[in-house]
Amino acid sequence: MSTNSQRTGVANLPLHYGKAPRWLFDRMVKLAREITIVVVSDFGPEEMLRRLSHPYWFQAFGCVLGYDWHSSGVTTTLCGALKEGIKCLERDLGLFVAGGKGKTSRKTPAELESWGELISIDAAPLVYASRMSAKVDSAAIQSGYQLYHHTFLFTAGGKWGVVQQGMNENTRYARRYHWLGETVKDFVNEPHFAILTEARGQALNLVASESDPARTTITGIATNEKPEKVLAELKRIKTLHLPARHYLTTDDLHPDSLSKILLSTYERQPPDFEQLLGLPGVGAKTIRALSLISELVYGVAPSYRDPARYSFAHGGKDGIPYPVDRQTYDQSIEILSKAINKTKLGIQEKREAMGRLSKLGSV
Repeated sequence: MSTNSQRTGVANLPLHYGKAPRWLFDRMVKLAREITIVVVSDFGPEEMLRRLSHPYWFQAFGCVLGYDWHSSGVTTTLCGALKEGIKCLERDLGLFVAGGKGKTSRKTPAELESWGELISIDAAPLVYASRMSAKVDSAAIQSGYQLYHHTFLFTAGGKWGVVQQGMNENTRYARRYHWLGETVKDFVNEPHFAILTEARGQALNLVASESDPARTTITGIATNEKPEKVLAELKRIKTLHLPARHYLTTDDLHPDSLSKILLSTYERQPPDFEQLLGLPGVGAKTIRALSLISELVYGVAPSYRDPARYSFAHGGKDGIPYPVDRQTYDQSIEILSKAINKTKLGIQEKREAMGRLSKLGSV
C-alpha cells in the first residue's frame, strides 16, 4: 500500500450478483450504526471519513458486518447499510451520506444541495467534488469499468470522502475507488490516497504524474485547434493500423459524433485539463479521442499505468488471494475493541450500546 498522501484508493473485487438477504441487511444496518457512533464519539466524524476512505479498513468493516469478504456487493451493501443506519442521526453525528447505487447515485447533487440548506453550509464545493471524482474515475482513468455506484460522505465542517464502484462485464470484476478530500490537492494529478485490488491491467491513466505533458497537450488541442482540424485528424487516425491494445482502440471512436463537444470546448476555452474534464458532455470518448491525437499526432503519450495493486485486508479462508493473516486479523479485532472501550459515551450509554450489540448476536 502506498503511503503517499496524494493518492486515492482502488479495490478490484469479483462481480457477484444478487443482494444481501433482509435478515442480514437489517443486522448490518444496526451494527453499522453502533460502530459509527463509537468511532465518531471517540475520534470525530473526520476520522470516520478517513477510515472509510481507506480500502483496507472499508473491507474489514464489511467483514465485521458479515458480508462476503471479497464480493463486489460489499461496497453497495455496506454503503447502503451505513446510510440507512445513521438516518435521523446525521446532525448529532456531524456525518452525512448522499448517493448510492444506480439511479440513486444520480441524485447525489440534489441531496447535497438539500443538506446544504438544512445545515447552512455551502454545498457548491461538495457538488463539485462529487462530480469531479466521478469524472476522473470514468473518463480520466479508463480501464474498462463503468461506474454504477457513487456514495459521497461529508461532515458538517465540509470535509468529504467518496466511495464509488465500476463494473467490467467482460472480466466479471468490479473496481472500487476511494477518495479523501483532505488529501486531494489536485483533482487531475495523483488525487488518490491508497490502493487495493485483486487484478492489474493496462489503463489510460491521465491523472498519473507522468501524464502531465499529455494533460497540457490535450487541453491545447481542445482549445487551440479548430474543431474541423481535430475531426480531420481523428478520421485520419481511424485509417491507421494501430497496435492491438485495448486502451488505444478506435473501434468505438466516431469523429462526427464528437463535433458538438469539440465545438463546445473550443468556444469555452477551458484553461486547464481539470476544467476541460469538468465541462458538460466531456466524457470517456472525448478524452480518449484527444489522448489519441496527443500521442499519435503530437508524440505526447499519456500514462498507461494501471493505478492498482494486489492485496486484501486479512486474506481468505481458502488461501485466496493468500492464507488468513492471523496476526493482522487479531490486531484489527483489538483496534475495534479498544475503540469501543475508549468511547466517550457515558457509562450508562456505553452499557446500552454494548447491550444492543449483544442482542444482535442472540437474534
